[in-house]
Amino acid sequence: MADARTPTSLEDQAPPKSPTLAETLPSDAVLDALKMILLGASLNEVLTSVTRLIEAHSEGTLCSIFLLDDDGLHLRYGVAPNLAESYRTATDGLRIGPNVGSCGAAAYLRQTIFVSDIASDPKWANFRDLALQSGLCAAWSSPIMSHDGKVLGTFCMYYREIRHPGSSEIQLIDHASRIAGIAIERERSQSALTMAFEKIKKAEAELWQIVDTIAQLVIFLNPGGRALHANRFTLEYTGLSPEDVTAEDFRARVFHPEDIERLGEERLKALSRGIPFENEQRARRRDGHYRWFHIRYNPLLDEQGLPVRWYAAGIDIEDRKQAEERTRNEILALREQIDRDSMFEDLVGSSEALGKVLRQLAKVAPSDSTVLILGETGTGKELIARAIHKRSKRAQQAFIGVNCAAIPPSLIASELFGYEKGAFTGATQRRLGRFESANGGTIFLDEVGDLPAEIQIALLRVLQEREIERVGSNKPIPVDVRVLGATHRDLNALVAEGKFRQDLLYRLNVVPIEMPSLRERAADIPLLVEYFIDRFGKKTGKQFRAIDKKTLKLFQAYGWPGNIRELQNVIERAVILNDGDIFSVDDAWLKQGPPHVTCPTVPLGGALLSQEKEMIEAALAESHGRVSGPAGAAAKLALPAQTLDAKIKRLGINKFRFKAPPPADPTAETC
Repeated sequence: MADARTPTSLEDQAPPKSPTLAETLPSDAVLDALKMILLGASLNEVLTSVTRLIEAHSEGTLCSIFLLDDDGLHLRYGVAPNLAESYRTATDGLRIGPNVGSCGAAAYLRQTIFVSDIASDPKWANFRDLALQSGLCAAWSSPIMSHDGKVLGTFCMYYREIRHPGSSEIQLIDHASRIAGIAIERERSQSALTMAFEKIKKAEAELWQIVDTIAQLVIFLNPGGRALHANRFTLEYTGLSPEDVTAEDFRARVFHPEDIERLGEERLKALSRGIPFENEQRARRRDGHYRWFHIRYNPLLDEQGLPVRWYAAGIDIEDRKQAEERTRNEILALREQIDRDSMFEDLVGSSEALGKVLRQLAKVAPSDSTVLILGETGTGKELIARAIHKRSKRAQQAFIGVNCAAIPPSLIASELFGYEKGAFTGATQRRLGRFESANGGTIFLDEVGDLPAEIQIALLRVLQEREIERVGSNKPIPVDVRVLGATHRDLNALVAEGKFRQDLLYRLNVVPIEMPSLRERAADIPLLVEYFIDRFGKKTGKQFRAIDKKTLKLFQAYGWPGNIRELQNVIERAVILNDGDIFSVDDAWLKQGPPHVTCPTVPLGGALLSQEKEMIEAALAESHGRVSGPAGAAAKLALPAQTLDAKIKRLGINKFRFKAPPPADPTAETC
């Protein structure tokens, strides 16, 4: 094995023109070697054939082929048919290096090494005596390289005499190395492919073992949704065989006919989209009984993103379905009970003021329009909201009531819109908000005038876009909710004060319903008294033969600042405390205060209202009815024009009557 630093270099030996492969080796011999590779001969057979081909072509030549270990450090004999056994044994497994003879240096330096005289080459110190005893005097070695530049081994030509390589021999060793490289690469690729197939086969077998242990329906489908394979649980549950699974009528034999018809088109569309989806359907057990399953479909996609397989996994949800049905029935029964035991079913009264509200209610309930219910505290705004919901097409869905004034400002966003896990300290899991809970039904926002400014913006988006965002998320979630709002406050005044968004008011005030106070429907008081006496009497087990006339007159004379809610509370207290069969109340319970303002939704007192109206009318007269502009009434009053317009409407001022030109005589009296 030659010294890598003192070889005969390719530059020293290369002729002006290298001969072709046909000039160095017989073409039929080369073709025979390549045919052996293509026909799948073993690596040993191919390499032996190559070495014998070279030995036969160059008299006195001995050839060997080393293969590099997987560690990339040691050379092992592949073939060396005519080398002495003692020499092979001593050199097998040698470690490559720059000074380890011809083959060790060629593999390490990745270049052809030519040693013409082993006896004088210092790099053969460890193997010189053995080589000379074996009759080896010269050694030329070329690295065998893969197509991607990795060393596979070495091809070596030995001579029994001192010999320098000629141009044809340089080409010969190069061609021989290439043929050997093709054979080695093919064998290694084939081995790697075989190992990969074995690993895949083993992994597939392990996968099926795992799938068969899953206590769920697991079915593999083709891109069109036809079943290809089912796990053991599916076969045992359905009582079908593997052959039955692949039959065309598999789905018809397993799933409920109603579900096949219900989900047929939807399922095919979902399969064509190539993204995960899920549904719920009933699967037939081997005893003929159907149970509900939640089935999740996941695709296996190719490089183009198209599904090549679908994996469907079904979880038994029969118990959940039965619990949902029981809950649904209980809710229906509870609703019926509420309707019977509360004012929900009948709005008591026959006054014209109530009749007007009921006529509005009947018209607006079937639509999906947003309704704003206005009125004093205790007039029954939530009662009207529930009546609207009950008479709408959403009656079978949820009615969610929210008292906006009762929720702290810091919590109202998470209450209305929900939050994601980790959105804030204490948010240990995702929570749905009131809007999502009301999806498909109705949400009633009581005291909507008390909403903070930032929540007003979010609510405006809900009304405009019909979507929400949970706290801690920026992903929009579509919601189908009818919004009913209520307030006892004057929203126009709040808009003028900059405390309520005007665009939100427009969205809420699509259909306004003004609830009359109890003072405005005094004719209904006797009916309401009878209703509440009967209602609370049943709860306490008491019956009253008559109502004290003095009590009834007292009720009709009282101003009822708390409206129906106050009346209800007074009657409940009286029913509890009365011992006889004549219903009466203590006069001290109803202390008649000063005259009650009939417009409680306006925050200013009567005197202030009059003064404000006079100031606005004076400014309009001075500006000849003009509101905006430098000479307009708004500029004179130092108010925004929009705010002044709102006040003009609220106070019922006709600004057009000030449009007449000013009188000719400035001292003349005005009308």
